[in-house]
Amino acid sequence: MEAKITSLLEKLADVEDKLGKPDVVNDQASFRELTQQHSYLSELKESWETLQSVSKQLAENQALVKTEKDPDFLEMLNEEIPQLEAKKEKLQQQVETLLVPPDPMDSQNTIIELRAGTGGDEAALFVGNCVRMYKLYASDKGWNVEVLSYTESEMGGFKEYIMVISGKDVYRLLKYEAGTHRVQRVPETEAQGRVHTSAITLAVLAEPTEDEQIVIDESDLKVDTYRASGAGGQHVNTTDSAVRLTHIPTGTVVYCSQERSQHKNKDKALRLLSAKIAEEEQRKKQAELSSLRLSQVGSGDRSERIRTYNYSQNRLSDHRIDLTLYKLDQIMEGNLDMVTQPIVAHFYQKSLENAGS
Repeated sequence: MEAKITSLLEKLADVEDKLGKPDVVNDQASFRELTQQHSYLSELKESWETLQSVSKQLAENQALVKTEKDPDFLEMLNEEIPQLEAKKEKLQQQVETLLVPPDPMDSQNTIIELRAGTGGDEAALFVGNCVRMYKLYASDKGWNVEVLSYTESEMGGFKEYIMVISGKDVYRLLKYEAGTHRVQRVPETEAQGRVHTSAITLAVLAEPTEDEQIVIDESDLKVDTYRASGAGGQHVNTTDSAVRLTHIPTGTVVYCSQERSQHKNKDKALRLLSAKIAEEEQRKKQAELSSLRLSQVGSGDRSERIRTYNYSQNRLSDHRIDLTLYKLDQIMEGNLDMVTQPIVAHFYQKSLENAGS
């Protein structure tokens, strides 16, 4: 890893030199590409130097513990060591993720659809828990969250919840969240204390940019309007402002009911429809162009059970990379980097192996 980082950081001076040349500044495409490279390499340099500094301090503390006689200083060292170990682990994950080269889609707006699966009310409650988890993660990352649509459950939580998250590296870190998420816990309504298993599904879609916008012919749309309903079936407003769009050529159906304006609901529904059609076109291209299993890596297939959340053991297990963390309480509070970053590194390595086979 060190050799690879050294090789990458050697390019930083060259990039900085090129950025200072007038002909590059005048070429917007080259300037934008070099600026992105500079940002990436600068972030890698900062993380690597911080990791080296923390590793050095940790090694010094561990050595001092063996020889130190002063009880107060020894106590301070023993308090610092676990903190430094945790910081080192987090920085190592960060550096490993940064070693995955940037992709043009890394910061593309990302639509996440969460739907309750098996487990009824308990699944709906878990959708609510995961919505909160992703929103806290977004807040920690400085990302923006926009709600497109949701349907509440009578017992709490959501039958489904659709949101757009935007910001730096949002698609890079969230694209592998797609699949079936299983939860094992004792429901609040369970008198016997028995553990129930339920599941929710996630779909992750990259929202097309302006250059990639899917042109949807209005004549290909079936537009239905209706009155939005709340958890108990009661109407949440008194006008038929909710919109359901059916794309006749593909049979894709989307809807939006959060806005009081029918026009705004239709605009949001069109964004979701465009993302769904773009994703399907991308899958078809991958199937045509490649006989490798690359197209299946992080494909967003909801049928794949990717993760288990076991509350009684405070355990999260990601079954794709054999990752087990006994930090579920922290993860549900939005500390998702410890999950997303190793997954990004894993699938990048997997793609390299497939490309070389």
